[in-house]
Amino acid sequence: MVMLKRRCAMNTQKNTTPKVIDPVCAMAVVPGQTDILTIVKGRTYYFCTQECRKAFEKNPQKYMDCQPPKRKGLWGRYMDRLQKATGGKAQKCH
Repeated sequence: MVMLKRRCAMNTQKNTTPKVIDPVCAMAVVPGQTDILTIVKGRTYYFCTQECRKAFEKNPQKYMDCQPPKRKGLWGRYMDRLQKATGGKAQKCH
């Protein structure tokens, strides 16, 4: 008779703290941990520093309608081509 050991299920819950992106420097910010914010046209924007907030307030349109930064290097070009080829959809292996 072979006895199988049972593995205990480990708590593998990931950190589910919601994060937002600072529109100026693209740094991840946790809204509940910062009080550096501004509201433009009814939308709340969070910032990592006062300098980012001041830069945003000088010209908010520059940061509200911007395109994502272009990826650099060989890997970045590969990812850009992959994005273009797949239309942003995940690839299927079968």
